[in-house]
Amino acid sequence: MADIEELAKQLDESLSLGGKPAAPNDRSNGDGSDAESSRSVPSAVGPQSSSDEDSDGDSAKLVGPMASLMVHKPGLPAGIASVFADAASSIDSIASMIASGAAKRVIVMAGAGISTDAGIPDFRSAGTGLYANLQKYRLPYPEAIFTIDYFRRKPKPFFVLAKELYPGQYTPTLCHFFVKLLAQKGLLLRHYTQNIDCLERVAGVESELLVEAHGSFHAAHCINAKCRKEFSQSWVKEHIFGDKIPHCDKCRSLVKPDITFFGEGLPSRFFELLDDDFAACDLLIVMGTSLQVHPFASLIDKVRSSTPRLLINRERVGESKVRGTGFDFDGSFAGSNPHRDALVLGDCNEA
Repeated sequence: MADIEELAKQLDESLSLGGKPAAPNDRSNGDGSDAESSRSVPSAVGPQSSSDEDSDGDSAKLVGPMASLMVHKPGLPAGIASVFADAASSIDSIASMIASGAAKRVIVMAGAGISTDAGIPDFRSAGTGLYANLQKYRLPYPEAIFTIDYFRRKPKPFFVLAKELYPGQYTPTLCHFFVKLLAQKGLLLRHYTQNIDCLERVAGVESELLVEAHGSFHAAHCINAKCRKEFSQSWVKEHIFGDKIPHCDKCRSLVKPDITFFGEGLPSRFFELLDDDFAACDLLIVMGTSLQVHPFASLIDKVRSSTPRLLINRERVGESKVRGTGFDFDGSFAGSNPHRDALVLGDCNEA
């Protein structure tokens, strides 16, 4: 806990001074072993260049300790206005919005990319993602481990994996503490996450500010629709770390953490809050997600047409193919609406 508090303090101080937080010195698993040596961690290095600016002038290279990040510089069509004071310096405009209080109802959407620096493999990175590392379970297809029908027949592979991913073995990253900092400043309207690792909770983000769109390990239930008895995280953890498959003590059906599997509906909280939240949002920050899974991916279109949107990711994702859907970083579909999308390419935690 001391390491977590120190990291949060560093982030708060660094952001207050406009600097970059120092990297944590200790990423242990809690048992004295080094998380970086015991787990496969995808590279955190973003696009590289030997100059301060790409030859085509499309992206501005950030210098100094954040040199692997690139801020997209859009060439807006003639006559297209922008919500940013300077479209070429959109990230500075967004920082000013936050610092000045112009942005008071911030929504953060996040995917696996914000947790990879904690040592948790993401789902789709070639050769290092979670799906790529599931061959040892001899699944009929990688996604089967998170498919409810397969789980009912063969639950053991999931619980073997759950032991590796279970909360308490990983330390939150700078991104998690950034979300916590927004909450502390009273600026966070809601944090929508695809992740099941509970690291936002570990960082201290209150449950009321979280929407865990794909569920989490925080609680568990019997999968029998006629029973649905709830079980605590500690009860499930005791079974998982004892290499026992948890069964309901009432009806003997399987007990599963409240993670949304393929074939299951999303948590009701997701649908109860999204309309009001995104209508009220005055700044949307999207980090570390491929935006391939719906309905989560479609949330970026729920904010008002004038609301600034920032994507921080290793690659461009979620872009418009037609007007009114997806990001429009270059103002190609802006029309009568102002350009309002900013892009930072690189590692989320560096950003």
